[in-house]
Amino acid sequence: MINVIWIFMLVVGFVAAAAQGRVEVVTEAVFDGAKTGVSVSFGLISIMVFWLGMMRIAEDAGLLQRLAKLLGPVVRYLFPDVPRNHPALGFIMSNMSANLLGLGNAATPMGIRAMQELQKINPDKSVASPAMCTLLAINTSSITLIPTTLIAIRMNFGSAHPAEIVGTTLIATIIATIAAILADRWYRSRHKPPIIPSLPQQDQAAVG
Repeated sequence: MINVIWIFMLVVGFVAAAAQGRVEVVTEAVFDGAKTGVSVSFGLISIMVFWLGMMRIAEDAGLLQRLAKLLGPVVRYLFPDVPRNHPALGFIMSNMSANLLGLGNAATPMGIRAMQELQKINPDKSVASPAMCTLLAINTSSITLIPTTLIAIRMNFGSAHPAEIVGTTLIATIIATIAAILADRWYRSRHKPPIIPSLPQQDQAAVG
């Protein structure tokens, strides 16, 4: 549906420009937009490579595992219907850890894997389970300590103080996360999910 809207807007823009004899303005805007997109993409590569490298170092040093363990009680509170030793919890904690560091690109694969695992224990495969809705809400609103991607974009456009948004971003994401959790608790109070039995102990390693 979104693609149809975009195509419709482009067609209307070209028709309006042609009717006014200003097709060159639209053409120039299209090429300028493409140029800006490429410039921003290249500008993001360096900062993303740096932070992804830092995350890999943190992972090898065991920092992410420790952070995941600290998040363990929080995750178990947010996902009471997921078995304590289910692999999904490990992916959820990795996803939250990456989001805390502002590494959305690194968090996405973990979020997808978590969704896949949650779908395996979803009693109704045609409808998202409460746990899946909780993950989506938390992933979208996630508290961000370092807004890496935004800092990179600000640097690319020549901001004098690209990191000055750290404080306001932290406050905004905290408020968003609190709102998401409150909405999730309200939903769960009205639609209590079934309790799923714990998995065998051998899967405990998957969740740290």
